[in-house]
Amino acid sequence: MVDTHCHIFLEDYPDIDAVIKKMEDNIIIVSGVDNASNKEVIELCSRYSNVYGTLGIHPESASLSYDLDFVSSHINDPKIVAVGEIGLDYYYTKDNREAQIDLFCKQIEIAISNNKPIVVHSRDAISDTYDIIKKYNIGSKTDIHCFSSSLEMAREFIKLGCKLGIGGVLTFKNSSKLKEVVKGIDICNLLLETDSPYMTPVPFRGKRNEPYNIKYVARVISDIKGIPFDDVLKITSENAYKLFDFNK
Repeated sequence: MVDTHCHIFLEDYPDIDAVIKKMEDNIIIVSGVDNASNKEVIELCSRYSNVYGTLGIHPESASLSYDLDFVSSHINDPKIVAVGEIGLDYYYTKDNREAQIDLFCKQIEIAISNNKPIVVHSRDAISDTYDIIKKYNIGSKTDIHCFSSSLEMAREFIKLGCKLGIGGVLTFKNSSKLKEVVKGIDICNLLLETDSPYMTPVPFRGKRNEPYNIKYVARVISDIKGIPFDDVLKITSENAYKLFDFNK
């Protein structure tokens, strides 16, 4: 299994050794979102053999102090596989839209210049996200983390060469739109993720999430697609290997 997106930092995981050990034969990608977490990503990558990382500044930090020089200077460190988590988030405010777009574009430039994929966060901003990726992201592979838009938009992103991150939301009763997306596109376009400690899948909804729970997402995909569970794990892992360089 490959958990392509999570945030397993010490603040939420005092038992982090045990959490990672449960995934010892599988891969975890820990995603940075700000100055502090980017530094912790590098520490985790050096400490655990099955942990890889992404470095980036989340759009919620667009109006705050952030350090893109750190991202640039460490993006080619061993086991850093992408620029992320980056993107747009208009859920709380759209007042800083231009600042978010500027930050997003600057980090896309870092990815392109270093031949790295991008891991994209998009909440209540799908049209702007699509337009920016189409216009500016020339040459970098893309993971649309926690995809939550329509089947039609899924197909448009796939035309741009994007992969779609599917997490615990798929297991929720009110996830009919996401189930339609999973049913309507080829599994070769899907990545598994947990977004731990958030988005905990059924049957553990309401509790802290962890990478090992990714198997519950895979089981729902198996049911929707009508293909064996092991095939879901195999194909989505192959998708992750095609997108991210785990050889460093």
